[in-house]
Amino acid sequence: MSSAAVGTFSASKQIGFNKNETKAGEEEELRDEKNKKFIDDNDEEAVNNGGKPHDDQHDEKEEEEEEDDDDAKLKSEKELDLGPQVSLKEQLEKDKDDESLRRWKEQLLGSVDMSAVGESKEPEVKILSLSIVSPGRPDIILPIPFVTKPKTCLFTLKEGSRFRLKFTFNVSNNIVSGLKYVNTVWKTGIRVDNTKLMLGTFSPQKEPYTFELEEETTPSGLFARGSYAVRTKFVDDDDKVYLDVSYHFEIQKNWGSRP
Repeated sequence: MSSAAVGTFSASKQIGFNKNETKAGEEEELRDEKNKKFIDDNDEEAVNNGGKPHDDQHDEKEEEEEEDDDDAKLKSEKELDLGPQVSLKEQLEKDKDDESLRRWKEQLLGSVDMSAVGESKEPEVKILSLSIVSPGRPDIILPIPFVTKPKTCLFTLKEGSRFRLKFTFNVSNNIVSGLKYVNTVWKTGIRVDNTKLMLGTFSPQKEPYTFELEEETTPSGLFARGSYAVRTKFVDDDDKVYLDVSYHFEIQKNWGSRP
């Protein structure tokens, strides 16, 4: 997991003057006025903030709202008129007598399991399992649907340990385009990780797909230990959500006893 980077900014001022027309005393007076204005502006901002310095930290709810706003903005920017959507069965049966077109479709779509193809125009993705895999340890299998109570720790990871996330899912009815994995992590209300990973495009088939993410290492140290809040989503290019779950886990000195 990566730590959140805190952005900083700096302001620069330029004062234009004519060396032949401005005296040294006038230059000093001008600088004093600029400095006074800068101090007054900062005092006014402190008053507006209740006498406290500006704080960029957001709680978990505000972070989720920011994430949703970003997704909505991206959606509005990329919306295109792609024409009427048809079912995969219609696409496969259309022009089936054209040998070259049939071969092209097979090459494009791969081996489509017709038994998994329905009449629906909408693809269906069912997330079957989410597992945390760590070398030398039993897999931690997360239950779907989640039945944990709010803020109840679902599992515990050992600090400094290597792990990777593995999940399986089924695709039916139609091709799902641009399936994405979105994972956001907070600690004490501060967002510490925001992962958006494109998984790809998948055609319907009876056998489930299995996907493993790259290996990561849990952070270690006093400040890394504690409880983390997570929101995990699977969405496609049309922003259709197939799974949206929230849960809590902990990082401690040793592995937890929870499965």
